[in-house]
Amino acid sequence: MKKVLLTIIIILLLAVPVSAMEFTAPPVPEAGADFLPDEPETFAQGLWMIVREAVDYLQPSLAEAAGVCMCLIAAIMLLSLAQSLPGASERITNLIGTLTVAVLMLQPASALISLGVQTVTELSEYGKLLLPVMTAAVAAQGGAVTSAALYTGTVLFDALLSSAISQIIVPMVYVFLALSIANSAVGEGMLGKLRDFIKWLMTWSLKIILYIFTGYISITGVVSGTADAAAIKAAKLTISGMVPVVGSILSDASETILVSAGVMKSAVGVYGLLAVLAVWIGPFVRIGVQYILLKVTGAVCGVFGAKQPVSLILDFTKAMGMLLAMTSAVCLLLLISTVCLMKGVG
Repeated sequence: MKKVLLTIIIILLLAVPVSAMEFTAPPVPEAGADFLPDEPETFAQGLWMIVREAVDYLQPSLAEAAGVCMCLIAAIMLLSLAQSLPGASERITNLIGTLTVAVLMLQPASALISLGVQTVTELSEYGKLLLPVMTAAVAAQGGAVTSAALYTGTVLFDALLSSAISQIIVPMVYVFLALSIANSAVGEGMLGKLRDFIKWLMTWSLKIILYIFTGYISITGVVSGTADAAAIKAAKLTISGMVPVVGSILSDASETILVSAGVMKSAVGVYGLLAVLAVWIGPFVRIGVQYILLKVTGAVCGVFGAKQPVSLILDFTKAMGMLLAMTSAVCLLLLISTVCLMKGVG
């Protein structure tokens, strides 16, 4: 009779309504609000809607970049005509061409650099809001070791990457452009070598941080995931063996709770992935359009001659490529971390 009464009491206690933890993704920053759909049913649907909004954003970006590129082509054509005149000094015409390209490109380039820095900051700030929610969801599913390791590593590398971009790489972009303008105006080989070294240093700074981060994520995911899976299995066996009568019921119930936490975590993660992409896609389109059109402009202008001013156009193109790499690196870091946290334990 005592066992029956005990069983009835435990069943009644288990029937008491409880409130589950609620995991809600932070709202998308204002910069990405126009690109993110309100309530996407699936990740594929949300991604398609973001891409569709980005295509609509393409037209004004094209118009803005095309205007600058048309001015560059016209300037190089006039410069080529000036060089063909009798008695024209190639050094003076190259200097005039360099100054013209610099005047036309410095303002748009500065605006895009500011946009890139702003995007990096917004992505980093959003990651600081999203990752704690994902970490709590994984911990609730039983992945305490995994969540702590992934969160610690992501926060560390995100801070390192953001600081490196804002304090080192962006100033180096300006130095790169200054050396490019000086090299084009003077034609000094040493300035060109220093410019190439700066570009190499920027490129490998980003690559090294991402290489180390992906290596850390790979190692951490395997080791901590195995530890969490073993801990969950041991906890279920302990509950089943130590709690009399209803031990196996509680053990099965704990598995159901973990599965429910995993579903909530996945929903938050999908929204977080889409939010990160929404913040990143607009600046990526705007900078990417300028990058592509500058590449085409450099190829077209190369037909008319004026080697040094055309080389300067290509250097501005490389700077735009570095901006794309900067913003994409931070976006990739957050996407990888979110996907790893969505994977959970096991």
